[in-house]
Amino acid sequence: MKTNKQKAITDDGFNPEFVKNAVFEGLFEFPILEKPKSIIIPDGFTPFSRRNEAPTNKEALDFFELDFKFADILRKPEIYVEELKKFPVVLPPDCSQYRDAPFYAQLLNVVRSRIIGHYFQSQGLNVYPLVRWGSEDTYTTKLLPEAVAFVGVPHDSIIVISTYGCIRSKDDKYHFEAGLHECLKIIKPRIVLVHGAMPDKVFEPYLRYAEFRQYPDWITRKKGGV
Repeated sequence: MKTNKQKAITDDGFNPEFVKNAVFEGLFEFPILEKPKSIIIPDGFTPFSRRNEAPTNKEALDFFELDFKFADILRKPEIYVEELKKFPVVLPPDCSQYRDAPFYAQLLNVVRSRIIGHYFQSQGLNVYPLVRWGSEDTYTTKLLPEAVAFVGVPHDSIIVISTYGCIRSKDDKYHFEAGLHECLKIIKPRIVLVHGAMPDKVFEPYLRYAEFRQYPDWITRKKGGV
């Protein structure tokens, strides 16, 4: 009889140690992110795959890139904790939210982000909540009694959102603005850091509800754009 535990053929994705001591919220029990213990306004955003190229020591470490570039973070975040401590601000993983993806996939990517965000906080990293929404079902209560995109995010604090690749078409702009409206109404953040373009037509109606700060994406920044 074999005494060694056999490794599963596929990763079941369940790592209870990542949510040890977490407080949970909502219908699906998402781990709650705490308010950041210190609010630091970063100089810019540096993506995970470029973490050794950070222009300053006041950067926010982000995951605004293709998911495969940070896949290891979802499986083995513990091996990166010490390395990420050099950043004064770290974001949770930006797991893709595609509006045409099945709802369960959108839901799963929200909780994945919250789990790793909570784990980073438990390891002493200064984590700013990342808020992403996909289809209307994620940012409204038309399908569920709660808007799952905003569950587990602390209110009356600081959040990060991104427009990068999200406001290209008329339909994109509609869902982004609709989600932003619900985000501000539910979370009521004091400060919103915006990664990517911040067009007046989309943001102007909401500027009175919070302090907004805009940051160029990595490619635009490296080319000297604003």
